[in-house]
Amino acid sequence: MQKFFPTILILLDVCAALSYLPTGEWRRVVYWLAAGVLTAVVTY
Repeated sequence: MQKFFPTILILLDVCAALSYLPTGEWRRVVYWLAAGVLTAVVTY
């Protein structure tokens, strides 16, 4: 239960990255994926 909030945050970061895929804004896609990976590395 301790990792519930970080897991939700990671999922939101990935969803944000996916939302920028159709627009072709690759910098924002990479930014949000990096944010999700960073959160995952720190949490797990």
